[in-house]
Amino acid sequence: MSHTEAEVPLRRTQPVPGSFPLPPDTPTISSQQSLSQAVYERRAEYTRSHKIRIKVGTWNVAALLGTEKDISGWFIQGKGLSDRLSGLNVAAEDKPVQAEEGKSASDDVRESVADQERRTSNKRSTIPKNDTGSLPGGDNVGLYVLGLQEIVNVNSATEAIRPYSDPHPAQKWRDSVANALPDGYVLVAEQQLIGLYLLIYASPTIAPTVSSVSTTSVGTGLWNWMGNKGAVTARIVLGETTRLVFVNCHLAAGTEAVERRNADAAQILSRTKFESIQHDGVLEEFGEGIGDEDFAFWFGDLNYRLDTLPGEDVRRLLMIHTRNEYDEQQSSLREIDKDLAHGGISLDMPQNHNELFEGSDTSSQTAASQHTPITFPDEEETDPSTDPASLQTTISSLLPHDQLFKQMRARKAFHDGWREGPISFLPTYKYDIGSVGLFDSSEKKRGPSWCDRILFRTRKDRLEYLRRTREEEEARRKDQEMKARGLDKSVDDEILYDYDPDNDGTEEGYEENLTGVEDSSVVMTKAGYEDRLELDYYTSHQRVLSSDHKPLDAIFTLDYDAVDIECKAIIHQQVARELDKAENEGRPCITIVVDSHVDNDGHPDESINFGDVKYDQPKTRSITIANTGRVPVDFGFIDRHEGGVAPPWLTIHFDRPSNNANPNPNALREYALEPGDTASVHLTIRVNDMDQVRSLNEGQSNIDDVLVLRVRNGRDHFLPLRGLWLRSTLGRSLDKLTRIPEGGVRRLQHQKPDGSSEDSVKWSAPREIFQLTEAIEALVERSVAEWGMMSVNDVPPWETSGWPFFKDTWSSSGEDRKAVVDHLLESLDTREPFTFSPELDTVCRVEALAETLLMFLDSLEDGIIPENQWEVLSKGMGARESARKTMTGEDMQSWILDVLSTSPAHSISFTFVTAMLASVVNEIAPLRSLPPTPTTPKTPDALLGRVGALSQDPAVARRQQIDRAFANIFMSILIKAPLPAKLKERKTDEDRRRHVIEVFLPSRWE
Repeated sequence: MSHTEAEVPLRRTQPVPGSFPLPPDTPTISSQQSLSQAVYERRAEYTRSHKIRIKVGTWNVAALLGTEKDISGWFIQGKGLSDRLSGLNVAAEDKPVQAEEGKSASDDVRESVADQERRTSNKRSTIPKNDTGSLPGGDNVGLYVLGLQEIVNVNSATEAIRPYSDPHPAQKWRDSVANALPDGYVLVAEQQLIGLYLLIYASPTIAPTVSSVSTTSVGTGLWNWMGNKGAVTARIVLGETTRLVFVNCHLAAGTEAVERRNADAAQILSRTKFESIQHDGVLEEFGEGIGDEDFAFWFGDLNYRLDTLPGEDVRRLLMIHTRNEYDEQQSSLREIDKDLAHGGISLDMPQNHNELFEGSDTSSQTAASQHTPITFPDEEETDPSTDPASLQTTISSLLPHDQLFKQMRARKAFHDGWREGPISFLPTYKYDIGSVGLFDSSEKKRGPSWCDRILFRTRKDRLEYLRRTREEEEARRKDQEMKARGLDKSVDDEILYDYDPDNDGTEEGYEENLTGVEDSSVVMTKAGYEDRLELDYYTSHQRVLSSDHKPLDAIFTLDYDAVDIECKAIIHQQVARELDKAENEGRPCITIVVDSHVDNDGHPDESINFGDVKYDQPKTRSITIANTGRVPVDFGFIDRHEGGVAPPWLTIHFDRPSNNANPNPNALREYALEPGDTASVHLTIRVNDMDQVRSLNEGQSNIDDVLVLRVRNGRDHFLPLRGLWLRSTLGRSLDKLTRIPEGGVRRLQHQKPDGSSEDSVKWSAPREIFQLTEAIEALVERSVAEWGMMSVNDVPPWETSGWPFFKDTWSSSGEDRKAVVDHLLESLDTREPFTFSPELDTVCRVEALAETLLMFLDSLEDGIIPENQWEVLSKGMGARESARKTMTGEDMQSWILDVLSTSPAHSISFTFVTAMLASVVNEIAPLRSLPPTPTTPKTPDALLGRVGALSQDPAVARRQQIDRAFANIFMSILIKAPLPAKLKERKTDEDRRRHVIEVFLPSRWE
């Protein structure tokens, strides 16, 4: 047989057997509730009536070998019934098909009890041969629900305290059931707890309609927790409408353990929790338990016994009826007769069916004896329920002593709406293994009991119980009030009937229906549908011999409304369109128009595309937001992540003030638009933060982001930002700069100049430093010469110390100079020669080059003198200061260059910069050009620093002042090392930095 076990997901919600259920997850409330409610209002249009049979079976297999070989016969095929001992009337439409024409009569004769017991073995099925089956089975059943107990030996200490369930015994049973079922049946639920095992299979037409499967287990064994006793439970939903719960339990054993069984049942009820059910995207707020379903089935070895009756008397009374199943030669009959005689029971009437057929053919006698009980005068015309000698009368006399019945009547267990079908079969426990009707013949001689039961309850049953309970409580409350007021005594003489609700109506007697609710009554389900549940059959399989329990099953017919999936989808679409239409008419709505842009393939680009993005060169894109709805709109950009509403390189400007009065800068800034109104938003990108530049250069980030524009009570709009970052020489280390090939850094647009390749370019020093310092030297010389020829009466800018590297000395405007600086940076990135506009004078060119050099040097990751080299220089200078040793300027230069020589790129770059500074000093303050009279050098306060006495020679003093200004400017740019925290140490460190630069400038040599 072929069966699918993966089409419906199995849910094992508790990994530890018997553990308390996990708390439900935080409920999720769906925004689709209004849609779901609207679809539900039209449920009559997409639900169809269905009728299926549900077969519920239970069997305590006592951990015996070979019991699984009987599962196909009794549970799937409906075999193993005893006609005389079951009290079962099979409907005509459910009777088995007669033998095919051409077969002999002997081929259809069911195996006799004698032959069956004689061949019983745990290696083969014990079901009678030629048993055609008496109950519906096969593909006539929509749901097969099987509860097994003791598939392992739960009396073993090892199994009783095992913290997990061994899956191997369950696999054996699962395979046996799957192989017995017709093709196409699907395993929809499965749960094991040590020896308890629950299986639910659905037919091919029913399986696709099963949803919301949830299984759980509750242990009530040792320490009220372990899984040697307890329950396994499953919840399924049929057709998206009907909730079914199946409880397979094994309660505490022993005749005296009534209260413990009641407690076990209460624990199962309180601790069983299922996962929440989801309907059309809406998750129910809380998980369900037993009692929230539409139909519940509770079955298993409940272990309730017969009390107040001697067990031996019950055994002998019942064996008077079971002995008729045997003929004279059987050992079981002799054992029964011996037991009856020991109890003083006389058997004067005919004891064997063969005695009724003297003179007849032996084979006919044998066949008849297996199907006809002892016939007394007029017995065939007598109703068994009124015949004092019938089996049914015997059963009826025993049932009032049944503990389960008594606990239900006493409202101690299963009294809240649970029902049970008529019991017309023999007790299911305890039999000698391998016998049809021989009750326990061991030394214990346990009394027979209906330990195995199948109960059921509808939602209407439970609600009816709750209603009656409330009414009784209200009546009791009113009665107490009357007694408190003394009204009960004053009207005693007028009372015609004295009724005590606590004591009246409790006469002993077995009732099959304790709730008073008819089986055929309409049940209004939790989802609002009208269903019906009827019990068709309830019986034991007396002729299954492989366990000391007889298997028990019940067959129900369920009429229910199920959702037609295709029809519901159509209704769902219709309702969604109607709701969308109604919602959109009153919902804020905007339209966003973005500046048109065409991508590289010539296709329109709907994103906000900034194109090529360069360092510190802003670009602006505009978007237009129009209110195209019928109501006013409030909108604004919201935080995408921790970085705020926009990435750090983007600024957003609206053409109107925000209507948000919240002073918190992190609050959502909203802007209002009336219907038909428009707003312009300008988005400007500008990358000028060096950390951002480094990240973009290394490819760790890119110009690619999303803005989220939120419309209050409307939908969010997502605006993608795109741009192509053009790599810059800024923000790199000297080592990386020496590996940039001819053509500049733009040739590395898709590479990383990390020096990892042995074949990469390696310059002695960055070409950019050489190009800048060389150009500055040349243009400073040219500026001085031109000034002398054309502006002899004007004060030159270099009269102020620090020119051309101090921004306060620059003569050109910021905007004009920035355009020149951007062009110079572009030339560095592409390794193109510097070019200038003819209208730009030489002084402005020098100032732009100076600003570019300062920007370039300041952006270096490690500086010209990195931290490790400065540490050596600082310690050396400190040591000489402590020893009061001095060095000549030439020795000092040699020592500094020797320290820097460990990194040639740094040493050569330092030489380029200091040589350029010396050249500038010589050009703007030559000794020969100074007047012979002393003058006071003009130096900005910011460049004074800690200086000693100036030379009395005006020319030398002038040069000293310029040197110190240059040293103050370049010491923090060339040396990338942290300053000490303490003020005194910081000033000392600054003096040393200044000295390292000044020693290479001309005034130190004069």
